[in-house]
Amino acid sequence: MRFLLDTHLLIWSQIDTRRISARTRRLMEDEGNDLYFSVVSLWEIGVKRALNRPEFNIDPHILRGELVSKGYTELTLSAEHALAVERLPPLHKDPFDRLLLCQTLVEGLTLLTKDEEILAYPVSVRRQ
Repeated sequence: MRFLLDTHLLIWSQIDTRRISARTRRLMEDEGNDLYFSVVSLWEIGVKRALNRPEFNIDPHILRGELVSKGYTELTLSAEHALAVERLPPLHKDPFDRLLLCQTLVEGLTLLTKDEEILAYPVSVRRQ
């Protein structure tokens, strides 16, 4: 399967793997699965880190390097992703999460997330 990891899972994968469920860790460690990270997550970390949000206290430059070195695929943001926002019902207001959902929809990925609100969207989502 092809999984896009939400921002918190990316952070936890580097600094606190105990916060990731055993089921999700197995999916992430399965070499048959392709793991993706989005530039949207790097943007979110940068914005929230600049606001001194403690849960985002990780350098996005270092995180990107670590993810690439571990074989994750970087997913850039395209106009098609941005335009897909219009197709999403207004269930969740976080613009970063909405863009991750759009990327999931457009690219045919499954989003791995901790956010229960996202589960209501009509896209492929799996709660961690």
